[in-house]
Amino acid sequence: MTQQTHPQPATGHAISPASIDGETQFSPPHAKTLNPAIAWFLLLFCGLAWGLTFSLAKIIADSGAHPLGINYWQSIIGAGILVSLSLITRQKIIITRHSILFFIACGLLGSLIPGVIYFYAASRVSPGILSITIASVPLITFTAAAFLGAEKLKISRVLGVIFGITSIIVLVAPNESLPDRSVIPWIFAALFSAFCYSSENLVVALKAPKGISPLSIATGLFVAAVLMMTPLVILNDAFVPMPLPWVQTWGAVEWALVGMAIVSVSAYSLYIYLIVRSGPVFASQTAYIVTISGVLWGIAIFDESHSAWIWASLAIMIAALALVTPRKNNAGASQKG
Repeated sequence: MTQQTHPQPATGHAISPASIDGETQFSPPHAKTLNPAIAWFLLLFCGLAWGLTFSLAKIIADSGAHPLGINYWQSIIGAGILVSLSLITRQKIIITRHSILFFIACGLLGSLIPGVIYFYAASRVSPGILSITIASVPLITFTAAAFLGAEKLKISRVLGVIFGITSIIVLVAPNESLPDRSVIPWIFAALFSAFCYSSENLVVALKAPKGISPLSIATGLFVAAVLMMTPLVILNDAFVPMPLPWVQTWGAVEWALVGMAIVSVSAYSLYIYLIVRSGPVFASQTAYIVTISGVLWGIAIFDESHSAWIWASLAIMIAALALVTPRKNNAGASQKG
C-alpha cells in the first residue's frame, strides 16, 4: 500500500518536496527523516508480514465464515492492541471535527471496504494472485499524483504504468493463465481494494492532523472501523463466534485470525511510521516485497503451483514497480522548505 501527497493539504501546511536524483517526492514537512538502514529494515518487515496475510486470509475465508464478520474480528483485535499501546505509551489522540472525519475516511478506505472485499476474494483466489493485485497500489498512486500535478510524467514512469496494466492483462486474458476462469471478477474486485488502499494512503498524506503520531493514526483507523462495522454486522447477522478466552479450543482458523490481526496491526503501524518519517514514495516500495513474499508464502503454506502466465505477470509487475518507483529512495533525505 502506497501514498502520494497533494501540494496543499487541508490542514494548511504545505507539503515539502525532496528532490532525489531528479525525482520529486513529497512527505509531511514536520516529519524528521529516518536512518536509511532502519527504514529499509522496517520496509522488509512490513513486506514480509503483509505478504503472509494473504495466506492467513485464505485459511480464514475457507472456513466459510462471513467476510464482514472476519474483518470485524480483525478490527476488534487490532483496535484492542492499539488502544492498549496508546494507553501504555500515553499517546494523546486529539478529538476534533477534522480528526474524526480523518479517522472515518481511513477506516472506510483502509479497513472496512477493502478488508471485506479481500476476504470475499480470498476464498476464491489464490494468495499468490492476490499478492500480485496489491502491487498495483504504487501504480495507482503515481497515476493519481501525476493527475494532481505532484509528479512529473517521466517516460520511465509512464512505461511502468503500462507494464502494470500489461501484467494484469497477462494474468486474466490467456485461457491457460488461471485454473478457474470464474475467479476473474474477484481479481478485479481485489484491484478495486487496491484502489481503496491507495485512496486511504492519499488521505493519510494529505489530511493527517499536524503532529499526529503513526500509532494514533492506526488506533483511530481501527476504532473507527469497529464502530462503523458494528451495526453492519448486526444487521447482516455476520458475527463470527469465537471461543474466548478458551484458547485451548482454538483451531487453525482462530489462530490465523488472531495472527492476521497482530501482523496487520504491526505492519500497518510501522508502514504509517515509514510514510511520516521516510516519505510516501519510499514507503510504496513495500509493494515489491509484499508481492514476491505473498507468492512465496502461498507456495510454502498451500503448496501452490502457478502457470507460466502467472509467473510472467509477476515478473512484469515487478518490472512495472521498478519503473514507477524512484531510482533512489528518500529515506534519510533532507527536506526543503
